[in-house]
Amino acid sequence: MSSDYLDLVASFVHSTHWEDLSEATRDAAKNVLMDTLGAILAGSQLHQNASLAKLAPHLGGVGDIPLFGHTMRTTTLVAALVNATAGVSLEVDEGNRLGGGHPSIHVTPAAIAIAEELKSSGPDLLLSLVLGYEVVSRIGSGTTIRLDVHSHGTWGTIGSAVATAKLMGFDAAKILQSMNMASSMSPANTWTPCIEGATIRNLYPGRSCFNGILACHLVESGFTGVRDGPGDLYTNLLGQEFAPDIVVEGLSHLKAYRIERNYFKTHACCLYNHPVLDAVESIVSKYEFAIDEIISIRVHVPPIALILDNPEPDNMLATKFSIPYAIGAALVLGKTDVTAFQIDHIDNPGIQEIARKVHLESDSGMDFRRYDYPSAKVSIELSDYRNFEESVIAQYGDAEHPITQVELETKFLTLATEVIGRDRAKAVLEMVQCLEIVTDITELTRLLIGS
Repeated sequence: MSSDYLDLVASFVHSTHWEDLSEATRDAAKNVLMDTLGAILAGSQLHQNASLAKLAPHLGGVGDIPLFGHTMRTTTLVAALVNATAGVSLEVDEGNRLGGGHPSIHVTPAAIAIAEELKSSGPDLLLSLVLGYEVVSRIGSGTTIRLDVHSHGTWGTIGSAVATAKLMGFDAAKILQSMNMASSMSPANTWTPCIEGATIRNLYPGRSCFNGILACHLVESGFTGVRDGPGDLYTNLLGQEFAPDIVVEGLSHLKAYRIERNYFKTHACCLYNHPVLDAVESIVSKYEFAIDEIISIRVHVPPIALILDNPEPDNMLATKFSIPYAIGAALVLGKTDVTAFQIDHIDNPGIQEIARKVHLESDSGMDFRRYDYPSAKVSIELSDYRNFEESVIAQYGDAEHPITQVELETKFLTLATEVIGRDRAKAVLEMVQCLEIVTDITELTRLLIGS
């Protein structure tokens, strides 16, 4: 197929209009936007993100684009970088199992910054999010990523460029050029920062949004990219295999957009923890036993998740990429929300004792792109020889096992209220749900600044 698949993708992005989106697609986009804004607001208050926000006007200059959760404003590029970095920091942002990764946090901050700059409408913003999300997920589906590569930032750079190009009114040829340009600007990252808890990892979506916007401006400036950016990048460097046919499969007769088949996080940690934690919670709800009766916890996971085996993470981010810690928090604290992964729980002796009893085993059949086979299996062995086992295919919050609208809105209000107050959080919620009648996106963004 060579690079013909990119022509199909670019043509699809250019020719799709707000009127083409079904009510289900529009509702899904609103919910994804809402969830992402909650993640950004909550993450904005972490000390390093607050410091970056203060630094932003000095790095990028004073501008008109707001930094959510703060009073400072800066330029479009830097605002997208800062907001995206904040949004991934607490590991509560949504994602997509079909394509892997977290499309919205790589697309929404770029799209909303450009929309703010251009004074775009609510429908324009939502359409750009839907299309950028679609491309991120499809490129991800077509890639068999190397096990040591962390996908944050890679596919996302292409998606943020697509959203930006759509908002800037690019034709199909320039959209294609933007995708190719963005591919060559994609960051290449390993899982090491996640496992060690190095917070430079949080910048990956920030770089993705920054570079995606920049790619479009480079196209306008006359720069050129390679003929097949994704194919070159994912065949020769970051992936084991790249399949263009999968990228465009069903695109000409699309029945449902990828944004409708996402997942929302119900645990504040890496996705690979989620089906494991759901299995643990299911066992706890079905059987009675004391924590000190536990002898061992055996966990079967996809091969890639074996790296999440550190029983003694020493910082907040590292706890979110530790299956043993997450299980310990679930059993000892009885929760896996944002507070369960805060620094004051790291030395909890109960959590540490449970974590040391967790043993991970690989199951080669497990793959989060599959819905016909378990994503995780947990066996808890007790001192009285009882053994409880549970497996999970689709974690709670996935489109195949969805949370309720009330739960999703409650999650947003919980994340946003501490930053912008209850009244403004509710106002954001209400505006997002009727965004199709908003003529200037600044009506929404003015509600997201700090006090």
